[in-house]
Amino acid sequence: MEELLLNHYNLNNVSLQKMEGYISTNYKVDAQQGTFVLKVYPAEAKEDVLAETEMIEHLTHLNASSLSKPIPNTKAELITLVNINGEAKLLRLLTFVEGDFLAEVNQTPDLLYSLGQFMAEIDKSLLHFRNKGIEARKLDWDLQHINQCRALRTDISDPAERKLVDYFFLQWDQQVYPQLAGLRKAIIHNDANDWNILVKENQVSGIIDFGDSVYTPLINELAIAITYSVFGKDDPIASALPIIEGYTSILKLFEEEIDLLYYLIAGRLIMSVCKSAHEKTLKPESEYITISEKPAWDLLRKWVTINPLHAKNEFRKAAGLSLQEIPEIDEVLERRYTSLSPILSVSYKKPIYMESAAFQFMFDRYGNSYLDAYNNIPHVGHQHPRVVESGQRQMAKLNTNTRYLYDPLQEYAEKLLSKFPSTLNKVYFVNSGSAASDLAVRLAQTYSQKQGMVVMEHGYHGNTRMGIDISPYKYQSKGGKGKAHHIIEAVIPDTYRGAYRNNNGEAGMAYANDLLEKIRSHEGGIAGFIAEPIIGCGGQVPLAKGYLQAVYPAIRAQGGVCISDEVQTGFGRMGSHFWGYEKQGVAPDIVILGKPMGNGHPMGAVVTTEAIAEAFNNGMEFFSSFGGNPVSCAIGSAVLDVIEEEQLQQNASMVGDYFMDQLRQLQNEFTSIGDVRGSGLFIGVEFIKDDQLTPNTELAQQIKNGLRNRHILVSTDGPYDSVIKSKPPLCFTKSNVDQVLEEMRQVLSNNSN
Repeated sequence: MEELLLNHYNLNNVSLQKMEGYISTNYKVDAQQGTFVLKVYPAEAKEDVLAETEMIEHLTHLNASSLSKPIPNTKAELITLVNINGEAKLLRLLTFVEGDFLAEVNQTPDLLYSLGQFMAEIDKSLLHFRNKGIEARKLDWDLQHINQCRALRTDISDPAERKLVDYFFLQWDQQVYPQLAGLRKAIIHNDANDWNILVKENQVSGIIDFGDSVYTPLINELAIAITYSVFGKDDPIASALPIIEGYTSILKLFEEEIDLLYYLIAGRLIMSVCKSAHEKTLKPESEYITISEKPAWDLLRKWVTINPLHAKNEFRKAAGLSLQEIPEIDEVLERRYTSLSPILSVSYKKPIYMESAAFQFMFDRYGNSYLDAYNNIPHVGHQHPRVVESGQRQMAKLNTNTRYLYDPLQEYAEKLLSKFPSTLNKVYFVNSGSAASDLAVRLAQTYSQKQGMVVMEHGYHGNTRMGIDISPYKYQSKGGKGKAHHIIEAVIPDTYRGAYRNNNGEAGMAYANDLLEKIRSHEGGIAGFIAEPIIGCGGQVPLAKGYLQAVYPAIRAQGGVCISDEVQTGFGRMGSHFWGYEKQGVAPDIVILGKPMGNGHPMGAVVTTEAIAEAFNNGMEFFSSFGGNPVSCAIGSAVLDVIEEEQLQQNASMVGDYFMDQLRQLQNEFTSIGDVRGSGLFIGVEFIKDDQLTPNTELAQQIKNGLRNRHILVSTDGPYDSVIKSKPPLCFTKSNVDQVLEEMRQVLSNNSN
C-alpha cells in the first residue's frame, strides 16, 4: 500500500492506520506531505465512486477542511485503478478533516442548532442536484426502503425487544408508507450520525463519509441527524428542537414532512438495531458494527413512551408551523352527550381525551403520555403488533361465522383447551364476558335442571339481564331491583375485614361452612355456584385459602356445578398460575373467559365438560353471530403465543411480587394504607381512616385523581370505593412500578400535610 501511495500520489514516509467501513476498506494515512484518508473499493464500485465524487464537488460552499475532498493522482485522476494481490481495486485519496466527533463532545443547544444549519446548507445546495448513479441506488440504509431490513428482525433474540421493533414497523406501515410517494425528494448525505459529524469550538465544522448518499425524501436527512444527536438525552424531544430550528432557519420544511418526523426517527432506530442484530451474527467481534446498538435500544425504549402528538407539536413549533387546535374537555363531553347517554360513565374528575396507545402507555389528544397501571383488557399490551397484524391478515382473508368450516376455529379451540385440565374439553365462543356469563348460567341450569344460583357478595358477571341477576354489584346498587328469589348470596371470604381473618385455611373453612348452612336452608335446588378467584368489584379481595376446596364438593353433592369467572384473573395474570382457580387447588365445571382473550378485540368463551356440553345439546341450536369468527380466533391465538413467547405469566409473577413488596414498604410509611392484597398483576390497596378499618373513600379518590394528574392511570373499587386497583398490561416492568410508587408517595405526602 505504501508503494501504491508513492507511485500514484507521490506520498513519502507513509504510515497507515486501518479504519473500519462497510463497502470500502479505509485507512488513515500519515505521510511527509500531511494526513489523508485512503479508501480502497472493489473495482465494480467505480460508478458509485464517480457519482459520490461528483456530489462532493457540487458542495462548493464547503472546503477541504469541512469535508473530505478527493485528491488527484499523478495523472490528475480522482480515482486510481490498481491490482492488489491479483484483484482489481479502486483507490481514492481524500483530505483528512480535523475536529472532534460529535459523539465525544458536550452537545449544547448552540452546537445542535449549528448541526441543523450545517445539514440544511448541504441539503439546500443539493436540492436541485441530480445524478443518475445516486438516484439509481437502493441501499439498505435508505429509510424509504426500510422494508429491506424487516426480515432482519428475526435476528433479535429477545422477544420483548423484537416486539418494540415490530410495533414501529407497524406504525411505519400505518403512518409513513401511505405518504412516502408524495414527499419531496432530493439527494442527501443520509448518514449524519454522531461519528460522521465533526466539531470545533462548539460549532459543527465538518462532515465525512458520503458513501450512503441516496435520492430519498428530503426530510430523512433531518430525521437521521436528530436520531443520533439525541442518544443518551433525558428529554430527546427537547434536544431535537435546536436541530430543527437551525435546519429550518436555512431550509423551510413542509407540514407533511415535519409531521412524519417522529416516525422517521423511529424508523432509523429500528433499521439500526435490526442491522446491528444481523451483523453481530456475521461479525460478532466487530465494535464498529454495534457501536450504536446500545444507545439506539435505549432511545427506542424511551421513544415508545413519547406521545407522537407531543413530538409533532413540539417539532411544528420549532419549525415555525401552526398547531392543530384541540377542543377542551368540556366541549368533547358535550359532543359525546349529544349522541350517547350519560349512563356511560367516564373515569376521573377530569376525563382523558385519548388518541392512541402502545403497550403499557396511553397517549391523549393534548400530547400527554400516561403509564397505564389500570387497564387489564389489553392483556399483552396496547396495540401489540403481533396481535394487530394477526387480525389484519385474517380480516383481509376471511371473516365469517361458525356455520362454515375453517381451520382457525379448530386450531384456536385446541390451543385454548390445552391450557385446561383434560376434564374441561368443550368450548363455546361468544363475543364478550357478559355473553359468556349468560351462557354459563344457561349451561348450569340446563345440566342440573335447577334454577338456584349461589353468587358472591359484591360480585359482577356482566351486563345482560341474567348477568345482572347474578351480580350483587349491580342488583344491590342504585337502580338495581334487589336480589331475585332464586339467588343465594355468599359473604365474601375476606380475611382482612371479614368475620374470620386467619388465612391458614381456618377462615376459608369457616366462611364455607356459613355458606353451606345458608344453602341448606334455601328452598329449591342449586344449579350452580359462581365466583371470581379474586373479587374485583368487591375490592380486589382474594378468596380465603381453602374456601373453594370446601364449597365445590358441597355444590356438586346436591347436583349443582361450579363456575369460575376468569374474565379478569385468567391468562397468566395471577403470575403463579395461568388460571385463578388453580390458586385454590380446585378444578371447576365451567370457566368463563372474556376481557384479555382478544387484547381489546371483543371476545368471550365458556369452557366446560363433556357431560355438561352433552346436556346442553338438547335440540335447541346455540349460535353466536360473531363468536369464534376467523378474525377473533386469529387474534386469540396470537395472544396465547405472545403470553408464552414473552413469558408474560412469569413477568406477572416477578413484577407483581415486586409491586406488592414495594406497596407494603409504602404501607410502613403511611398508616392510611390498611391492606395490600392480590396476586401477580391483580393488586388492590385499601385505604382506611383508623384502626377500626373505617374506609377512607375520600383519600382513595384523591390518590386516583392525583395519580391521573401525574399521568399514571389507576382506579378505585370496593363497596366503599376505597380500594385502589391496579391490573396493568402484563408487560409492566419494575421500573414502571417504581414510577407508580414514587408518584403515589408524593400524592400521599401532599394529602398528609
